[in-house]
Amino acid sequence: MITKISALRTSFSNVDFSKYASKASKFVDEFSTRANKPGKFLNWVDLPKEQLKRLDDLYSMASSLKSQTGATKLSVLGIGGSKHTVEHMLGINGLNIDGNSILFYSDVDSTSLNRFLAKLGNNVLSSNYLVASKSGSTFETKDGFLRLQKMVEDAYLAKGMSHDEAKKAAAKHFIAVTDKNPEKSELRRTSQESGWLGDLYIHDDVGGRFSAFDDHALFTLAYAGMPKEDMASMLRSAQEVSELSLSNDLEANDALKEGIFWADAKMKGINASVHQYMGSMFENTVYWHAQMQNESVKDTLKQIAKVPDAMHHSAEAHFNPANKFAFALTVPTDNGVCSSNASAYVDALTKSYESTGAFFKEYVETSELGLKPEAAGALTQLRAFATVYQEIVDAVMQNKSLPEVFDSVLQPHVEFYKKNLKGGVVTPGMIG
Repeated sequence: MITKISALRTSFSNVDFSKYASKASKFVDEFSTRANKPGKFLNWVDLPKEQLKRLDDLYSMASSLKSQTGATKLSVLGIGGSKHTVEHMLGINGLNIDGNSILFYSDVDSTSLNRFLAKLGNNVLSSNYLVASKSGSTFETKDGFLRLQKMVEDAYLAKGMSHDEAKKAAAKHFIAVTDKNPEKSELRRTSQESGWLGDLYIHDDVGGRFSAFDDHALFTLAYAGMPKEDMASMLRSAQEVSELSLSNDLEANDALKEGIFWADAKMKGINASVHQYMGSMFENTVYWHAQMQNESVKDTLKQIAKVPDAMHHSAEAHFNPANKFAFALTVPTDNGVCSSNASAYVDALTKSYESTGAFFKEYVETSELGLKPEAAGALTQLRAFATVYQEIVDAVMQNKSLPEVFDSVLQPHVEFYKKNLKGGVVTPGMIG
């Protein structure tokens, strides 16, 4: 019998797993035969194990970036998985709570740029900048990077530096997270030609929404002050989930059970579903999970929200008997002063959801300000596996053929708008 992760416990109701048990090995085989193979975009399965080998380098680079400029803030320039995974990981690990040490810029309009600069006290030299883009030519990220690079250079020119001195001083504020191959990444070429610090990578075959353990997230956690031993615990727990999630033992494989849960609801004609997270640590998790849902399941009908905020405006629809839902609730363990009322609240939601439809509840172990590192690693890797398993279960149970590369790890339709951005003007420079 395989032991489950102790920092995360899941219970299910109103779903019959017995009709899926005989297919468990089929579901797992479909996954395992593709996992970690080139071109399958499942390289995130063993990424936690590989990243354990890089912790010393990541922490060293974070320390060096701070020391070479004196700036304590880090601004993350990136969109999608380069942003939401980082926000999610900071939140659940109880870091950057005041939002002052790690900032994000991912917009392209003037007001948003002004608001970002205001957070820096209109002093661009008060921050270092992590530029995250696999190709290095992502429109939104490049727009922000080119503008801020020019502002940093101008700030040094205003201090009386020569043009060459200003460029060299500005370069010390930037670090790139991109493809390791300069032939594939414009940003890697810029980093090398400008003498930026270090080698941070977006690993091959790791899609953005599956990249919570890639360099951009781990480097930022290190910069924000996460103890190295906590990061190691988080990564070991995530890797343990990977091993459990490729087990044929359905009882031990919570990722497969969650995939079955959502697929079962869809096959029963329940198109609307809800996954709620309880607690302020999950405020950014809902954006990351929504990205996972929209890009992997390619379904915008699932509501992903934080409670209790969401209950005020959604309960009337959720508990209307005319509406059919499947529900999930992720709940932090509470041993503090609020535990009595928090427990009553969770019990009320549990009884209500169980009487309304299919339901599962996750309990995750907490620290003072977030999740325990083991719970953070387990929850994050579990969500990735369950998302892919939903596609597998749906196809196998309905005798549909599965593609060699799962639809859930690709995003071909996003190119629809990207192709119309060619030639867009950025000051200074060009995109396209």
